[in-house]
Amino acid sequence: MNRIAIIGCGGGGKSTLARQLGEILGIEVFHLDRLHWKPGWVETPKDEWRGIVEDLVRGESWIIDGNYGGTIDIRLDAADTIVCLDLPRWINIWRVVKRRFQYLGRQRPDITPGCPEKIDPEFFRWIWTFPRERRPTLLRKMEQYAEQKQVVVLRSPREVRRFVDRLRQHRERGVTR
Repeated sequence: MNRIAIIGCGGGGKSTLARQLGEILGIEVFHLDRLHWKPGWVETPKDEWRGIVEDLVRGESWIIDGNYGGTIDIRLDAADTIVCLDLPRWINIWRVVKRRFQYLGRQRPDITPGCPEKIDPEFFRWIWTFPRERRPTLLRKMEQYAEQKQVVVLRSPREVRRFVDRLRQHRERGVTR
């Protein structure tokens, strides 16, 4: 596990998992939200964004969390491990609402400075429709890579905790996989 792509719905815990894996494995973490958004929630132009992602995946080791469909194939092609957080919709919604209040008046560590935490109708709609509109595409993409890469689908907070705990235990025993 040297090049890890973490994908899934907003509120699923991608950034948290990325930080945990980064600490355990000693691998640099890149949060796509932090790289994609400029202050004031201004999007990076598509060509520039593609170049940023292409530069990231050239690295020898990395953990990248986020979806961004326009560049997901770049990351999945380059990854040796794909982790999908496929949690129930209600958990994602609850976590986004909780995060909104948790970071009220403070900067979230995985987002660009100058982009205050918010829940707007567009983001809420994206989370609500994710299981129907985006999840099937992600699952198909992961199926395509299943024979060449380590693909992990975690469907509950308990599965995520077990995955992290197992990795931590393996790392402590000197096992890398």
